Amino acid sequence: MAAAPKKSGAKPSRDRRKTPKAAAPENTAPRKHAAAKKADAPHKPAALNAEAIQPGLPPAKAPPLAKALAAPIAPSEAANPPSGPNFDLLAANLSRLVNEGARVASAYAEGNRNAKFDSGSADSVGDIARTLGSIAEYWMADPKRSLAAQSGIAGNFIELWSRTLHRLSGETVDPLIPGDPQDKRFSDPQWRENPVFDFLRQAYSMTTRWAGDLVDHAEDVDPQTRAKAQFYLRQIAGAVSPSNFLPTNPELLRETIQENGGNLVRGMQMLGSDIEAGHGQLRIRQADGSKFQLGVNMAMTPGKVVFRNDLLELIQYAPTTPSVFKRPLLIVPPWINKFYILDLNPQKSFVRWAVAQGITVFVVSWVNPDRRQAEMGFDAYARDGILAAVGAIEQATGQSDVAAIGYCVGGTLLAVTLAYMAAVGDKRISAATFFTTQVDFTDPGDLKHFADETQIRSIEAAMEEPGYLEGGQMAAAFNMLRPNELIWSYVVNNYVKGKEPPAFDLLVWNADSTRMPKANHSFYLRNCYLDNTLTKGEMTILGQRLDLKRVAIPIYNLAAREDHIAPARSVFTGAKFFGGPMRYVLAGSGHIAGVVNPAETPKYQYWTGGPPQGSFDEWLAGATENPGSWWGDWLAWLTQSAPAKTAPRIPGDGALTPLCDAPGEYVRVKA
Repeated sequence: MAAAPKKSGAKPSRDRRKTPKAAAPENTAPRKHAAAKKADAPHKPAALNAEAIQPGLPPAKAPPLAKALAAPIAPSEAANPPSGPNFDLLAANLSRLVNEGARVASAYAEGNRNAKFDSGSADSVGDIARTLGSIAEYWMADPKRSLAAQSGIAGNFIELWSRTLHRLSGETVDPLIPGDPQDKRFSDPQWRENPVFDFLRQAYSMTTRWAGDLVDHAEDVDPQTRAKAQFYLRQIAGAVSPSNFLPTNPELLRETIQENGGNLVRGMQMLGSDIEAGHGQLRIRQADGSKFQLGVNMAMTPGKVVFRNDLLELIQYAPTTPSVFKRPLLIVPPWINKFYILDLNPQKSFVRWAVAQGITVFVVSWVNPDRRQAEMGFDAYARDGILAAVGAIEQATGQSDVAAIGYCVGGTLLAVTLAYMAAVGDKRISAATFFTTQVDFTDPGDLKHFADETQIRSIEAAMEEPGYLEGGQMAAAFNMLRPNELIWSYVVNNYVKGKEPPAFDLLVWNADSTRMPKANHSFYLRNCYLDNTLTKGEMTILGQRLDLKRVAIPIYNLAAREDHIAPARSVFTGAKFFGGPMRYVLAGSGHIAGVVNPAETPKYQYWTGGPPQGSFDEWLAGATENPGSWWGDWLAWLTQSAPAKTAPRIPGDGALTPLCDAPGEYVRVKA
């Protein structure tokens, strides 16, 4: 078989004799294909130009494909791979699989019996087609560009097929696309050791990278459309990965053979249960929630619900120190998911830790809304939410001076409320902290793709009849930000491997979704994501036009470096719109882990660099990296402006009578 010609123009070697079975020791090592003898750096796939085509080798004397497929798929370290399936058990399991499939179909049909035509789905498909079509139109409109695009992928496939043929002949060849050790989808050794599966892996990676390059280099397409195209491309690429399908995944094939198809039966049973749980829609389980119970081993910091209205319960936590800081703390969590992300368990609880530092902590637990809250917008959430909570804290403690924390959209609401309070001269909140909060939505990340005019009209139509957005729809949107980790890994694990997901408190919380009231969610999407009215000075709340520059109180603004929901750059930009002293801090990790980084057992670092001035990159270049959690830094910032202390406050000792034990009743309502 002829070797691939080197790029230098050197003639290919004609010596392709195979190593004899009884060769001398110095000849036993497999020889490398000529392409593998180049520099140690891996081959970079051809760029999008016609000159980049690399001719491959003709398929001379290639062994039959069936021989390669017959290569063992057991792990290389296995001493005694199974001889084959038990066909009697396999047949029985296939019969059970068909029966379970019928149950899945029945669960879907039952859940959708009264479902109406979903115009939103049609709109979404149309938007995908228009977006990707604009990219295709750019490349197809110019024959030269079209040829360059096709030549790039064709040349790389020729090279990949050439290398695969040499591997099938028993030679050692460097991969065209080296494996990514961070990509757990292809961690099984057979993705590298078996030539056929290695070909599938490389072909997939090469094609998805090529498609991404087409989007990036579509220069005449506006940046917003290109960003949306990349988002849609990630969804498609995640869905069509060979790791998702039984015939093209060596690990799934091996497990199916070893279990005689029992894994598929269990997977189909779980699929049916998850469709039933979703009332006709697939609600992918991400964790085993059976081992967790609110108030027992989750959300278990002692406290009392001391105030309740139609929108919230206010929890006051019991003190654990001989004295407490005089200024109490109000925490405003997002109403997307539930407050106990800050009180997962004693080791991870920010609430418990803050109480242990001598802070009187109050937490808002939002109602899981139904039709009764349909018309409650940001006005209601500011008035009957934050302002009502501040009034209740004054009744409970006698203090009209409060510090506040807002997390994610709870932080956006806090910023809105602070601007309203500044407009009317209400000074009851004297210091504020934002956890991963956006107030400027110029560049808000991938969630922007769910908030153009077409998407918002579709969402509003879906909310019109019930009066709210189903919690599963918001959960699905967040999962789509990281489809490989949050969607397809669970599809494979649950429904093909037939394995129950592990018991993990964070994912149990993540699956405990909440509904969004119609008026609130529509206001948020239009005024923040679509029109960005808050930082433009155009937002009106409770009859007041808002100006963030009038918010002059000290602010601690925490962003997370790997946040996909509230990107650190966006938080940095928004921090510049406030009028008072600003401490911008950057936590390691993402939207949740960057915040829930316990002081006693921290996993991540944080960066400090003064107020947000210049560009984000300039700020980061001059920032100081600090080991450990930011919690201690925040405590020092909070208490230096209000160091006075007083006797501990027991829930119920003030003017408010406790209604029930923490974590309350609203948090227990399921979406």
